[in-house]
This record gives sequence, C-alpha cells and structure tokens, in this order.
Amino acid sequence: MEHRPYYSANQYYRELFGEKAYKLSLDAGMTCPNRDGTLDMRGCIFCSAGGSGDFAQGAADSVAEQLDGAIARIAPKYSGGKYIAYFQAFTGTYAPLQRLREIFIPAAEDARIAGISIATRPDCLEDCKIEFLKELAKRKPVWVELGLQTVNEKTAKYIRRGYELPVFEDTLSRLKLAGIPVTVHIIVGLPGENRTDYIKCAEYLADRQVEGVKIQLLHVLRGTDLAADYEAGLFSTMERDDYIRTVVDMLELLPPDTVIHRLTGDGPRKILIAPQWSTDKKNILNLIHREFKTRSTYQGRKYRNGSRINDTL
Repeated sequence: MEHRPYYSANQYYRELFGEKAYKLSLDAGMTCPNRDGTLDMRGCIFCSAGGSGDFAQGAADSVAEQLDGAIARIAPKYSGGKYIAYFQAFTGTYAPLQRLREIFIPAAEDARIAGISIATRPDCLEDCKIEFLKELAKRKPVWVELGLQTVNEKTAKYIRRGYELPVFEDTLSRLKLAGIPVTVHIIVGLPGENRTDYIKCAEYLADRQVEGVKIQLLHVLRGTDLAADYEAGLFSTMERDDYIRTVVDMLELLPPDTVIHRLTGDGPRKILIAPQWSTDKKNILNLIHREFKTRSTYQGRKYRNGSRINDTL
C-alpha cells in the first residue's frame, strides 16, 4: 500500500472545498495579555514587534479594505480557488465579545471568503467567545489556532508563554465540545529542548486528537529578547539536518488524519538573525520529502489508537 508522506493543508482544503484555498493574512488590531501588562509587558521571548503578523495587512484598515489589499497583493500569482480570512497577528480573540462580532461577522459575510481562521491564546477564549465562534461557524467554516509552542513547562516559563498546560487542555476540550476544529502551533528548536521534548510534544498532541498542527522552526528575530540571549551565546539554533529528521520523527507519531499546516515557517528576512539556512524554504521542504522517502515512512506510521507503536513496523 502506498502512503502519502503527510496530510497537507493543501490536500485538506481541496477535499473540503473541491479546489485550492489561499489564506489571507489579516490583522484584527488586537494586542496580547503578554504585552498590555495583564501578564507581562514584554511579549513572548521570541515574538517580533508584529506579533507573528509580519505578513499581515495593516490593522488600521477595515476588514473589507484588508481583504481588498490582501487579494490584490497575491493576484499576480494566484487566481481562482477559495480565500480564507486568516486573523494572524497577536491574539485574535483578545477583545470584548462585541468587538469580535464587529470584526469576524463582516469577514464571514464577505462573498469572497470561504472560511475564517483565528490565531489566539487558550487563555483568551472565554465560554461566551467560544459560543460566538460556534454561531459564526454556521455561516462559514471556522478554525481556531492555539499557540502551545511546547509541552515542557520549564521551557514555557522561559519563553514567557504565560499559562500552564491545564489551561490549554481546558480550552481545547471546550472548543471540541463546540465542534470547532483546532490547529496547534508548536516550535522546534527552543533553547534547552531536545529530541525527547519533541517526541513528547508529538505524542501529547496525538493523544488529544487535535485536528491540525503547525510546526514552526525557531527563528531568532532582531529586536526580541530571544535575540539578546542568542547574541550572548546562551544557546545555538538547530542545524538543518537535525531539524529535518526531527520533523519526520514527529509526523510519524501524529495520526494520519491530523492536518499538517506548516513544516518550517517564514522568518522575515529583514529581521532574521538565525538560522540563515531557514530562508531556503523550498529546499527544506524538498529535504523533508526526501527524508520520508529514504526512510520509507509516512505520517502516522508509529501511531495507533492514541499510543506509540513499535519502530519495527
């Protein structure tokens, strides 16, 4: 039996919509409890000034204006298919419920938009907001992306994540009860972590049957506290070949129906300090595919009914 290497987002959207879908990166104009003083003023240690929305349209524009700009920007290389409104910057549910309605309902009502994806924190999803997202999902598909980054609580404190694992687990459970698919962001290459941590993270997500996973290579970006630690020699970034092996190790442990939305990520070149090898994204993806082929392996090969299975399979 021939297996696909992994279940890509491209394949998932084609199955869902019958054609390709393109995510439009938008900015809902919010901040984060790690930046406004609720938890901290400094943000997560790795987060740029753009709050992970460095490629998003400007928050000063209305949703309709941002959609116009995002569609115009990609028009030369993309035509046809579906568009997903992706609220990427900072914490996409960190606002009063009425404000969320003012932002997300117009996006859902836009005829050009096939679905809405919202990146947020698990500690910023009260019951009333989840109920609203459940209502919104009756208009268009809605996905929530939760930033977990790591299951190592020591690392979580170092990166200033600001919440412990039970908070993530509670929010994940409530979103599942509401029928809202969840994609979880994780970072590979965080200081102090090793293969054992990455395997534990993959097994943790596999056991919880999350609908999607985004694997992000750690990028050291100029102006962050992480960059200060890096330049002080407190840690080294991950080598390319080690990263490629680690990604395939993790995908072998994830259920075959978990959608893989990202395998490396994009660090804005103008502020990327390290690792510089990460700028050749196409080559990295090709090498990951080659690693699958060399091993004769595939996503889910070591997963069965929520538990890890023998390496000899």
